[in-house]
Amino acid sequence: MSYLMDEIASQPDVWSTAIDRARRAALPAPGERVAAIGCGSSLNVARAYARLRETAGHGQTDAYPASELMTTRGYDHMLFISRTGTTTEVLSALRKTPSGIITTSLTADEGAPLASETTNSVLLDFADERSVVSSRFVTAAMVLLRAHLDEDVRALPAQAAAELARPLAPELAERAEFTFLGRGWASFVADEAALKLREASRTWAESYPAMEYRHGPISVSDQNTVVWGIGEIPASLAADAARTGATVIMPGGDPLVDLIGAQRLAVMLAARKGIDPDQPRALSRSVILA
Repeated sequence: MSYLMDEIASQPDVWSTAIDRARRAALPAPGERVAAIGCGSSLNVARAYARLRETAGHGQTDAYPASELMTTRGYDHMLFISRTGTTTEVLSALRKTPSGIITTSLTADEGAPLASETTNSVLLDFADERSVVSSRFVTAAMVLLRAHLDEDVRALPAQAAAELARPLAPELAERAEFTFLGRGWASFVADEAALKLREASRTWAESYPAMEYRHGPISVSDQNTVVWGIGEIPASLAADAARTGATVIMPGGDPLVDLIGAQRLAVMLAARKGIDPDQPRALSRSVILA
Protein backbone atom coordinates (compact mmCIF):
# COMPACT_ATOMS: atom_id res chain seq x y z
CA MET A 1 0.00 0.00 0.00
CA SER A 2 1.22 3.53 -0.78
CA TYR A 3 1.95 6.19 1.83
CA LEU A 4 -0.80 8.22 0.19
CA MET A 5 -3.44 5.55 0.77
CA ASP A 6 -2.35 5.17 4.41
CA GLU A 7 -2.58 8.92 4.88
CA ILE A 8 -6.00 9.09 3.25
CA ALA A 9 -7.21 6.31 5.55
CA SER A 10 -5.94 8.14 8.65
CA GLN A 11 -8.19 11.16 8.14
CA PRO A 12 -10.94 10.33 10.67
CA ASP A 13 -8.41 10.34 13.53
CA VAL A 14 -6.52 13.31 12.11
CA TRP A 15 -9.73 15.34 11.85
CA SER A 16 -10.57 14.60 15.47
CA THR A 17 -7.19 15.98 16.52
CA ALA A 18 -7.67 19.04 14.32
CA ILE A 19 -10.99 19.80 16.03
CA ASP A 20 -9.29 19.60 19.44
CA ARG A 21 -6.43 21.87 18.34
CA ALA A 22 -8.79 24.53 16.95
CA ARG A 23 -9.75 25.71 20.44
CA ARG A 24 -6.28 27.10 21.14
CA ALA A 25 -5.11 27.99 17.63
CA ALA A 26 -3.76 31.54 17.26
CA LEU A 27 -5.79 32.30 14.13
CA PRO A 28 -7.36 35.58 12.96
CA ALA A 29 -9.99 37.04 15.26
CA PRO A 30 -13.42 38.26 14.16
CA GLY A 31 -13.30 41.74 12.68
CA GLU A 32 -9.71 41.57 11.46
CA ARG A 33 -9.00 42.18 7.78
CA VAL A 34 -7.25 39.03 6.66
CA ALA A 35 -5.24 37.69 3.71
CA ALA A 36 -4.66 33.95 3.37
CA ILE A 37 -1.71 32.85 1.25
CA GLY A 38 -0.57 29.49 -0.14
CA CYS A 39 0.56 27.50 -3.18
CA GLY A 40 -0.96 24.40 -4.77
CA SER A 41 -3.14 22.49 -2.31
CA SER A 42 -2.44 25.09 0.38
CA LEU A 43 -3.86 27.75 -1.94
CA ASN A 44 -7.05 25.72 -2.20
CA VAL A 45 -7.20 25.75 1.62
CA ALA A 46 -6.63 29.52 1.65
CA ARG A 47 -9.40 30.17 -0.87
CA ALA A 48 -11.88 27.93 0.94
CA TYR A 49 -11.05 29.61 4.25
CA ALA A 50 -11.51 33.08 2.78
CA ARG A 51 -14.99 32.23 1.52
CA LEU A 52 -15.95 30.49 4.77
CA ARG A 53 -14.68 33.31 6.98
CA GLU A 54 -16.50 36.07 5.12
CA THR A 55 -19.68 34.01 4.89
CA ALA A 56 -19.53 33.42 8.66
CA GLY A 57 -19.40 37.18 9.20
CA HIS A 58 -15.88 37.27 10.65
CA GLY A 59 -14.66 40.02 8.34
CA GLN A 60 -13.02 40.82 5.01
CA THR A 61 -10.87 37.91 3.87
CA ASP A 62 -8.90 37.62 0.65
CA ALA A 63 -6.84 34.70 -0.67
CA TYR A 64 -3.79 34.82 -2.92
CA PRO A 65 -1.28 32.55 -4.58
CA ALA A 66 1.93 33.41 -2.74
CA SER A 67 3.52 34.64 -5.96
CA GLU A 68 0.62 37.06 -6.59
CA LEU A 69 0.18 38.67 -3.17
CA MET A 70 -0.96 42.31 -3.27
CA THR A 71 0.77 44.17 -0.44
CA THR A 72 -0.98 47.48 -1.18
CA ARG A 73 -4.18 46.50 0.62
CA GLY A 74 -4.59 47.19 4.29
CA TYR A 75 -4.66 43.92 6.23
CA ASP A 76 -4.53 43.36 9.97
CA HIS A 77 -3.53 39.71 9.81
CA MET A 78 -1.95 37.43 7.19
CA LEU A 79 -2.22 33.64 7.29
CA PHE A 80 0.52 31.72 5.46
CA ILE A 81 -0.28 28.06 4.72
CA SER A 82 2.41 25.53 3.78
CA ARG A 83 2.73 21.87 4.72
CA THR A 84 6.54 21.93 4.75
CA GLY A 85 7.03 25.57 5.69
CA THR A 86 9.85 25.81 3.16
CA THR A 87 8.10 26.82 -0.08
CA THR A 88 10.08 29.63 -1.67
CA GLU A 89 7.12 31.73 -2.84
CA VAL A 90 5.41 31.55 0.56
CA LEU A 91 8.55 32.60 2.42
CA SER A 92 9.14 35.41 -0.06
CA ALA A 93 5.58 36.69 0.44
CA LEU A 94 6.00 36.55 4.22
CA ARG A 95 9.25 38.52 4.05
CA LYS A 96 7.53 41.25 2.02
CA THR A 97 4.75 41.70 4.59
CA PRO A 98 4.50 45.33 5.71
CA SER A 99 5.43 46.03 9.32
CA GLY A 100 2.68 46.09 11.90
CA ILE A 101 0.70 43.19 10.40
CA ILE A 102 0.18 40.07 12.49
CA THR A 103 1.41 36.96 10.68
CA THR A 104 0.40 33.37 11.38
CA SER A 105 1.76 30.19 9.81
CA LEU A 106 -0.21 26.99 9.37
CA THR A 107 2.33 24.21 8.80
CA ALA A 108 3.24 20.64 9.75
CA ASP A 109 6.87 21.36 10.71
CA GLU A 110 7.62 23.47 13.77
CA GLY A 111 11.29 23.65 12.75
CA ALA A 112 10.58 25.11 9.31
CA PRO A 113 11.50 28.70 8.45
CA LEU A 114 7.85 29.64 8.03
CA ALA A 115 7.00 28.66 11.61
CA SER A 116 9.93 30.55 13.09
CA GLU A 117 9.42 33.75 11.09
CA THR A 118 5.71 34.40 11.74
CA THR A 119 4.20 36.11 14.76
CA ASN A 120 2.16 33.00 15.55
CA SER A 121 2.41 29.39 14.40
CA VAL A 122 -0.37 26.81 14.24
CA LEU A 123 1.24 23.38 14.09
CA LEU A 124 -0.38 20.44 12.29
CA ASP A 125 2.47 18.00 12.93
CA PHE A 126 -0.09 15.21 13.45
CA ALA A 127 -1.16 15.68 9.81
CA ASP A 128 2.31 15.63 8.22
CA GLU A 129 2.81 13.24 5.31
CA ARG A 130 5.47 11.12 3.64
CA SER A 131 3.81 11.18 0.22
CA VAL A 132 4.62 14.06 -2.10
CA VAL A 133 0.87 14.27 -2.79
CA SER A 134 -0.89 15.96 0.11
CA SER A 135 -4.15 14.59 1.46
CA ARG A 136 -4.63 14.70 5.22
CA PHE A 137 -2.74 17.97 5.78
CA VAL A 138 -5.15 19.71 3.41
CA THR A 139 -8.29 18.33 5.00
CA ALA A 140 -6.99 18.70 8.57
CA ALA A 141 -6.24 22.37 7.89
CA MET A 142 -9.76 22.91 6.54
CA VAL A 143 -11.37 21.10 9.48
CA LEU A 144 -9.33 23.13 11.98
CA LEU A 145 -10.15 26.41 10.25
CA ARG A 146 -13.86 25.58 10.09
CA ALA A 147 -13.90 24.66 13.78
CA HIS A 148 -12.12 27.92 14.62
CA LEU A 149 -14.88 29.78 12.74
CA ASP A 150 -17.34 28.21 15.20
CA GLU A 151 -18.77 25.71 12.73
CA ASP A 152 -19.96 22.48 14.34
CA VAL A 153 -17.75 19.88 12.63
CA ARG A 154 -17.85 17.22 15.34
CA ALA A 155 -19.68 14.74 13.09
CA LEU A 156 -17.06 14.90 10.32
CA PRO A 157 -14.65 12.18 11.59
CA ALA A 158 -17.44 9.60 11.67
CA GLN A 159 -18.61 10.68 8.21
CA ALA A 160 -15.05 10.34 6.93
CA ALA A 161 -14.82 6.81 8.31
CA ALA A 162 -18.07 5.88 6.56
CA GLU A 163 -16.79 7.29 3.27
CA LEU A 164 -13.57 5.29 3.57
CA ALA A 165 -15.63 2.11 3.94
CA ARG A 166 -17.74 2.81 0.86
CA PRO A 167 -16.63 0.88 -2.26
CA LEU A 168 -15.67 2.91 -5.30
CA ALA A 169 -17.38 1.89 -8.52
CA PRO A 170 -14.76 -0.12 -10.46
CA GLU A 171 -15.96 1.28 -13.80
CA LEU A 172 -14.56 4.67 -12.80
CA ALA A 173 -11.12 3.33 -13.63
CA GLU A 174 -12.25 2.99 -17.26
CA ARG A 175 -13.06 6.69 -17.68
CA ALA A 176 -10.57 9.11 -19.21
CA GLU A 177 -11.87 12.55 -18.16
CA PHE A 178 -13.08 13.88 -14.80
CA THR A 179 -14.88 17.14 -14.07
CA PHE A 180 -15.40 18.26 -10.45
CA LEU A 181 -18.03 20.83 -9.54
CA GLY A 182 -18.74 22.71 -6.32
CA ARG A 183 -20.59 25.75 -5.04
CA GLY A 184 -19.32 28.41 -2.64
CA TRP A 185 -16.28 27.27 -0.68
CA ALA A 186 -16.83 23.75 -2.07
CA SER A 187 -15.72 25.01 -5.49
CA PHE A 188 -12.20 25.25 -4.07
CA VAL A 189 -12.51 21.72 -2.70
CA ALA A 190 -13.45 20.70 -6.25
CA ASP A 191 -10.21 22.34 -7.40
CA GLU A 192 -8.36 20.20 -4.86
CA ALA A 193 -10.11 17.03 -6.06
CA ALA A 194 -9.04 17.67 -9.64
CA LEU A 195 -5.50 18.45 -8.51
CA LYS A 196 -5.25 15.10 -6.71
CA LEU A 197 -6.11 13.21 -9.90
CA ARG A 198 -3.59 15.19 -11.91
CA GLU A 199 -0.81 14.78 -9.35
CA ALA A 200 -1.24 11.19 -8.23
CA SER A 201 -2.38 9.52 -11.44
CA ARG A 202 -1.61 11.88 -14.37
CA THR A 203 -5.31 11.94 -15.17
CA TRP A 204 -7.09 14.62 -17.19
CA ALA A 205 -9.17 16.46 -14.61
CA GLU A 206 -10.75 19.90 -14.38
CA SER A 207 -12.91 21.78 -11.90
CA TYR A 208 -15.40 24.64 -11.96
CA PRO A 209 -17.87 26.53 -9.80
CA ALA A 210 -20.89 24.33 -10.45
CA MET A 211 -23.10 26.86 -12.21
CA GLU A 212 -20.26 27.65 -14.65
CA TYR A 213 -20.38 24.09 -16.01
CA ARG A 214 -23.18 24.98 -18.45
CA HIS A 215 -21.19 27.95 -19.75
CA GLY A 216 -18.86 25.99 -21.99
CA PRO A 217 -17.33 23.04 -20.09
CA ILE A 218 -20.41 20.86 -20.60
CA SER A 219 -19.54 20.73 -24.31
CA VAL A 220 -16.62 18.33 -23.74
CA SER A 221 -18.55 15.87 -21.54
CA ASP A 222 -19.44 12.52 -23.09
CA GLN A 223 -19.40 8.79 -22.37
CA ASN A 224 -15.73 8.99 -21.36
CA THR A 225 -16.39 11.67 -18.74
CA VAL A 226 -17.19 11.52 -15.04
CA VAL A 227 -18.93 14.61 -13.64
CA TRP A 228 -18.47 14.58 -9.86
CA GLY A 229 -20.22 16.98 -7.49
CA ILE A 230 -18.48 18.15 -4.32
CA GLY A 231 -21.11 19.09 -1.76
CA GLU A 232 -24.65 19.98 -2.80
CA ILE A 233 -25.26 20.44 -6.54
CA PRO A 234 -28.62 21.41 -8.13
CA ALA A 235 -30.51 18.38 -9.42
CA SER A 236 -31.18 20.14 -12.73
CA LEU A 237 -27.44 20.54 -13.29
CA ALA A 238 -26.83 16.85 -12.60
CA ALA A 239 -29.57 16.02 -15.11
CA ASP A 240 -27.97 18.23 -17.76
CA ALA A 241 -24.63 16.49 -17.19
CA ALA A 242 -26.25 13.07 -17.48
CA ARG A 243 -27.77 13.98 -20.84
CA THR A 244 -24.25 14.31 -22.29
CA GLY A 245 -23.70 10.61 -21.63
CA ALA A 246 -21.31 11.29 -18.76
CA THR A 247 -21.25 9.23 -15.59
CA VAL A 248 -22.64 11.54 -12.91
CA ILE A 249 -21.67 11.18 -9.25
CA MET A 250 -23.38 13.47 -6.76
CA PRO A 251 -22.68 12.26 -3.20
CA GLY A 252 -24.19 15.42 -1.69
CA GLY A 253 -22.27 15.11 1.56
CA ASP A 254 -19.93 17.47 3.34
CA PRO A 255 -17.42 18.73 0.75
CA LEU A 256 -14.42 17.38 2.67
CA VAL A 257 -16.03 13.96 2.96
CA ASP A 258 -16.73 14.01 -0.78
CA LEU A 259 -13.07 14.95 -1.32
CA ILE A 260 -12.00 11.69 0.33
CA GLY A 261 -13.76 9.82 -2.46
CA ALA A 262 -11.76 11.77 -5.04
CA GLN A 263 -8.52 11.11 -3.15
CA ARG A 264 -9.25 7.39 -3.17
CA LEU A 265 -10.12 7.57 -6.86
CA ALA A 266 -6.72 9.12 -7.58
CA VAL A 267 -4.99 6.16 -5.93
CA MET A 268 -7.19 3.70 -7.83
CA LEU A 269 -6.39 5.36 -11.15
CA ALA A 270 -2.68 5.38 -10.35
CA ALA A 271 -2.76 1.65 -9.61
CA ARG A 272 -4.59 1.03 -12.88
CA LYS A 273 -1.83 2.86 -14.77
CA GLY A 274 1.05 1.37 -12.81
CA ILE A 275 2.01 4.79 -11.41
CA ASP A 276 3.50 5.36 -7.95
CA PRO A 277 1.11 7.91 -6.40
CA ASP A 278 3.69 8.90 -3.78
CA GLN A 279 6.21 10.17 -6.35
CA PRO A 280 4.47 12.24 -9.05
CA ARG A 281 6.48 13.10 -12.12
CA ALA A 282 8.31 16.45 -11.86
CA LEU A 283 7.00 17.18 -8.35
CA SER A 284 8.58 17.32 -4.89
CA ARG A 285 7.21 17.87 -1.37
CA SER A 286 8.28 21.51 -1.47
CA VAL A 287 9.05 23.88 -4.32
CA ILE A 288 12.38 25.46 -3.36
CA LEU A 289 13.72 27.83 -6.01
CA ALA A 290 17.31 28.93 -6.47
